[in-house]
Amino acid sequence: MSEKRFNDYKLSEDIIRALEGLGYAQPTDVQNQVIPAALEKKDLTVKSKTGSGKTAAFGIPLCEMVEWEENKPQALILTPTRELALQVNEDITNIGRFKRIKATPLYGKESFSKQTAQLKQKTHVIVGTPGRVMDHIERGTLELERIRYLVIDEADEMLSMGFIEQVEKIVQKLPKSRVTLLFSATLPKDIEKLCHKIMKNPVNIEIMAAPGTTTSLIDHSLIQVKEGDKPKLLQDLLVVENPDSCIIFGRTQEQVDKVYKQLDELGFRCGKIHGGMEQEDRFKVMNEFRKGAFRYLVATDVAARGIDIDSISHVINYDLPQDSEGYVHRTGRTGRAGNAGKAISFATPNEDKFLANIEGYIGFEIRRRKMPSKDEVSLRQAAFEKKLSVQPTIKKDKNEQLNKGIMKLCFNGGKKKKLRAVDFVGTLARIEGVSAEDIGIITIQDNVTFIDILNGKGPRIIEVMTNTTVKGKQLKVREAKEAN
Repeated sequence: MSEKRFNDYKLSEDIIRALEGLGYAQPTDVQNQVIPAALEKKDLTVKSKTGSGKTAAFGIPLCEMVEWEENKPQALILTPTRELALQVNEDITNIGRFKRIKATPLYGKESFSKQTAQLKQKTHVIVGTPGRVMDHIERGTLELERIRYLVIDEADEMLSMGFIEQVEKIVQKLPKSRVTLLFSATLPKDIEKLCHKIMKNPVNIEIMAAPGTTTSLIDHSLIQVKEGDKPKLLQDLLVVENPDSCIIFGRTQEQVDKVYKQLDELGFRCGKIHGGMEQEDRFKVMNEFRKGAFRYLVATDVAARGIDIDSISHVINYDLPQDSEGYVHRTGRTGRAGNAGKAISFATPNEDKFLANIEGYIGFEIRRRKMPSKDEVSLRQAAFEKKLSVQPTIKKDKNEQLNKGIMKLCFNGGKKKKLRAVDFVGTLARIEGVSAEDIGIITIQDNVTFIDILNGKGPRIIEVMTNTTVKGKQLKVREAKEAN
């Protein structure tokens, strides 16, 4: 960690205020190197392990540099998964809260028409998966002429998921005059080629010495086991380790379902997530796990990206990943934000080749350990059952403090009444005791307008607006009970 503080960068009061509300006190190493270079509008390639704080590393300068007055998108962030797109979108919204930065997520399996309607609103930042972003570009629903900043997040995952060609097609559609930032846990040759193609004299930033060397924070170990003995080994291991929060990775959807059923029948509070589930269900499970509603999450590699949870104490590879990068990304879910973690892998006798490739890639031999003995399990059983019987403490969202005192108001007038954001800001800021700093994100639709009112000023505005017009029009105003 560096000794710098966010105040040391040339950041506006609105951004600093949001960072303080989010509890961001001191920049991480990647933030310390990326933020000043990005603010100087340099192209960057950043090689940094997961959990290093890279979303804020690009999110902070983006929110600082985009201009609120511009209605068309100025920044495009590409992510490999829907989960990550939503998470990054939330982070951008929180960082840009007091600057009124509007971020819009675009991803598959959600209504295209709903996203198109959102894109008709004032939007500063687009966060999306390559496929859905390309769809909007081809249909003419995403305007690109004002894009000045491009972020490619998790570039190596884009490569492994087969998205690089789509990314290149998207880049070809963007203005040539732009800043490009590429982030990746690893930099395969194909990613290096992409950098040379789409960047101008990029600054190379590398935070870690080798792809998987996180041994200072993560204790890597491996247990040799026959396939049929895995269920009993998992049960004994969970008793002995007694993790606070644990992700158990399976190779297939069927394996995840099987392990989840085993844990559920044993009375363990757990959840599961894989690509065969409905998107809404996946989001729900992830949110519950993030809040600590259950301690065990059984998942395929779909969950290896996009999980930003600092407190995951254990990762268990129930099935060894078949590619070396997958091992790095899975185990990177623990040992985050300066916390220690454990990565424990099960390996069957016929997986020597996979294991050798992983160890060659990460640069060290994974420590072998024995299966827990009956005595070890018996000794730890009481402590395990005690923790199992305790009701979980639901964690507060990291943005809860930031959102404290925010009330979303709904006005019954919008585009059809020719109302603009500046009309609302001008009217509301003239109310006694209310200033422009109390006005958050404004979303103007055809017939209604939603406005986030900050600092507990919502009730005051509702009271005054019953007798106050906006651009000469009397509008009804109420608290919006549901998100628009």
